[in-house]
Amino acid sequence: MIPVSRPLIGPEEEEAVLAVLRSGMIAQGPEVERFEAEFAALCGTRYAVAVMNGTTALYLALLAHNIGPGDEVITTPFSFIATANSILMTGATPVFVDIDPKTYNINPDLIVAAITSRTRAIMPVHLYGQPADMAPIVEIARRYHLAIIEDAAQAVGATYRQQPVGSFGVGCFSLYATKNVTSGEGGMITTNDPTIADRLRLLRSHGSRVRYYHEMLGYNFRMTDLQAAIGRAQLAKCERFTAQRITNATFLNEHIRHPAVITPYVRPDVRHVFHQYTIRVIGDRDAAIKQLNAAGIGTAIFYPLPIPQQPLYRKLGIEAETPVADRIAREIIALPVHPALNADELHQIAAAVNVLNVNDPVLVA
Repeated sequence: MIPVSRPLIGPEEEEAVLAVLRSGMIAQGPEVERFEAEFAALCGTRYAVAVMNGTTALYLALLAHNIGPGDEVITTPFSFIATANSILMTGATPVFVDIDPKTYNINPDLIVAAITSRTRAIMPVHLYGQPADMAPIVEIARRYHLAIIEDAAQAVGATYRQQPVGSFGVGCFSLYATKNVTSGEGGMITTNDPTIADRLRLLRSHGSRVRYYHEMLGYNFRMTDLQAAIGRAQLAKCERFTAQRITNATFLNEHIRHPAVITPYVRPDVRHVFHQYTIRVIGDRDAAIKQLNAAGIGTAIFYPLPIPQQPLYRKLGIEAETPVADRIAREIIALPVHPALNADELHQIAAAVNVLNVNDPVLVA
């Protein structure tokens, strides 16, 4: 079976971890500081603050903007649930705006209608590694005095009009095991605002900048030097891995030719880093998955249920009309695109898709 994702860990990561173990400094220390500096350089920001995972990155970014009970944050219904849950964790309310049918990112044309007197921020998601349409989002945020908190969990190395994601507002990245850059578990927050950076550092470490002196309520959301060592070794490979993902995705786009399959659309003004390669099947998706798996192709569904339809959100009474997200969630399938794929495997994937029998659907874009 060709796995849908595969972490690529090599001798560089092993040696980096051993060096930390031998140093005796395994908690947050100099390796974390070096990782932060290198990550900030990649994103073109003044600061990067390492935390324990992508969810805590989003949560702390919201807290650093003093977002809490009574506030609203506009976001997408089509993402991993951590996007919206981070808003709930602060006591604020997520407000869902439907997605663009081509990119699956939040539709900027629908944002203004969702703004109220309680709106404090916009949280776009750069889904699957393709940047959201940031120009209109930045303009809306400027006009209505809203913060921008970018959920860039899947988009390290992606750019919008040659500007790195994570530099339009406060960027939040995940370094989970299957991400394009991993530290096993981990997260990173990027910003150009020194005040926000300072608050983030306080929040991640019990509100303390001097040991045993605490200025505010904070948390233990630190990253270890062991994680940072893995992350730094991965970051050094990021460009090579990303280029291979793009090459693999380009091959699949060129070789998948099935009337019931829609391959990923890539905006001409972005660099899509293909954390996931997702097709849409207009027909019997379950049948397609069974056929692909039988052909040795790993698959996944990201995501089968829009967030407003999750049981938690129905219980909370947080509703939204999101017909585009509802449709995409019924049709999406992720295929392998990771850098470890070889030419034979890429041909195998495309060939398996091209012979799918999904009941001769009527193609609807």
